[in-house]
Amino acid sequence: MPAHKTGTAFAKPVDPLLGQAINARQALRPSQPKRTDKRTGEQVDFLFSYRARTISSGYINSSIIPMLCRKAGVPAVDARGSITSHRARSTIASQLYNAKEPLTLFELQAWLGHRSPESTQHYAKISPNTLTKAYEDAGYVARNVRTIEVLVDREAVTSGAAAAGEPWQPYGLGHGYCTYTFFEQCPHRMACARCDFYTPKDSSKAQLLEAKDNLQRMLATIPLSDEEQAAVSDGHAALNRLLDRLASVPTPSGPTPRQLLPTVEVRRDADDHL
Repeated sequence: MPAHKTGTAFAKPVDPLLGQAINARQALRPSQPKRTDKRTGEQVDFLFSYRARTISSGYINSSIIPMLCRKAGVPAVDARGSITSHRARSTIASQLYNAKEPLTLFELQAWLGHRSPESTQHYAKISPNTLTKAYEDAGYVARNVRTIEVLVDREAVTSGAAAAGEPWQPYGLGHGYCTYTFFEQCPHRMACARCDFYTPKDSSKAQLLEAKDNLQRMLATIPLSDEEQAAVSDGHAALNRLLDRLASVPTPSGPTPRQLLPTVEVRRDADDHL
């Protein structure tokens, strides 16, 4: 490709079909003399040259492309204006940018021969399908929700025990169950403070709960805050940050996590040393 207004001469790969068409045209066209490149002053071979004269872009856009549109049965003008060589260049750039294995912005910049990526951005338009797929791949919604298994104790519901305040809908937390009915509203849901609604899995109560043969299981999708998601995904450091923030927030049973911490008595000797 010859030097142009945004860059120097460069080589670019093209589709084999285009290469075959160029070779076929070169075989039919009479041999042409080299001509002077106005930008560099060098003697070069021009592809669009006939009878020792270069074919102007104006002739290509005003005559050749409309003729090709008529032969193809497509309109030469659409909602964006006339079909031109520049439009074709922009279309190909957008297709390469939105392909299944797309060119990166810098690869597309090299292919177009631009000196600056800012020029390339005017050509590379993201298609709605590509934008939708990128949004889905980002996993924003999936990253901020968590699916939790819920047990429904049918016996407690049918016997009326649930109406009297007995737990009937435990939420599985992995390490135990939370029997707080409004679990999705609890600020401690991803950092259990061992309140009265929490049943650890190694307890006999949890074993009896899982052993009941009349339990129904379902899944509940719980939206997570950024702090909760970090606590679930990133391990101890994020969990400790969340626990520190919730230390003075009351649990559903009333006490705060700080109040639920076991007290340690420190005994001193006669000299008042630890």
